[in-house]
Amino acid sequence: MLLDTSSLYFRAYFGVPDSVKAPDGTPVNAVRGLLDFIARLVSNRHPDSLVACMDFDWRPQWRVDLIPSYKAHRVAEEVAAGPDAEEIPDTLSPQVPVIDEVLDAVGIARVGAAGFEADDIIGTLTARAGSPVDIVTGDRDLFQLIDDDRGVRVLYPVKGVGTLDVYDGSALRSKYGVDGSGYADLATLRGDPSDGLPGVQGIGEKTAAKLLERYGDLAGIIAAAEDPGSAITPAQRKRLSEARPYLAVAPKVVRVAGDVALPEFDASVPTRPRAPQALDALAERWGLGGSLERLLNVLAEREG
Repeated sequence: MLLDTSSLYFRAYFGVPDSVKAPDGTPVNAVRGLLDFIARLVSNRHPDSLVACMDFDWRPQWRVDLIPSYKAHRVAEEVAAGPDAEEIPDTLSPQVPVIDEVLDAVGIARVGAAGFEADDIIGTLTARAGSPVDIVTGDRDLFQLIDDDRGVRVLYPVKGVGTLDVYDGSALRSKYGVDGSGYADLATLRGDPSDGLPGVQGIGEKTAAKLLERYGDLAGIIAAAEDPGSAITPAQRKRLSEARPYLAVAPKVVRVAGDVALPEFDASVPTRPRAPQALDALAERWGLGGSLERLLNVLAEREG
């Protein structure tokens, strides 16, 4: 089981009220929400191994070099919220180091790599896996890894972190009209405003799916657009031609990496805390209470 950790604690942050606080009044809703979510995942899904995949770089420069607009709006939002803007308290960022410390003390592997996003860590570990993989994420980009032959599924939270939709090949085809390998091409054509990817103007999700069904993949669509005898409409041909500079680089940005160099780590699901004294101190300082207890109880049950 591979956790897209930032995606999950982000959802926990918005799914658990910020009235959930440490003894000193600091919000810990993302911390406690994530711990409860992991406890439910382990209890309900019984993973043989568990990795919390981390964003060591949420906007890698190599992706920005290819498409400068990649996640640029998020940087702009941070700049806009500068000293002259109306101050909106950021109560999530201070919780992230706490999450890191708690996961380490519990003994759940945290894995990341400089210059790469959690998606790339997940892609690499999925490529290496010799057994079925469940990817837990609220990011549709990872649908591209779904592979029935290898047993790779995505567990996608739909209401906070309490309800999961399970996406295998059949579910993906039913919703998007493509399989896992085709999803990256679909996303490239459609674009994604949340990631600053413009897509091809005038080609939305349904049109992209129809083109992929007819021509197989992005390369096939581009070849058809260059073929005067193909059935691509004049408007689509024009739009695809105008988008060629984007289409030349976007696939590398959209596709998750599968060959990231990673440190050695132990992916086994712990049955008892790796650093119990440190964990006790964290629990007391941050008031982790029942959330941490539930996770530790679920983990301890595996020992028996």
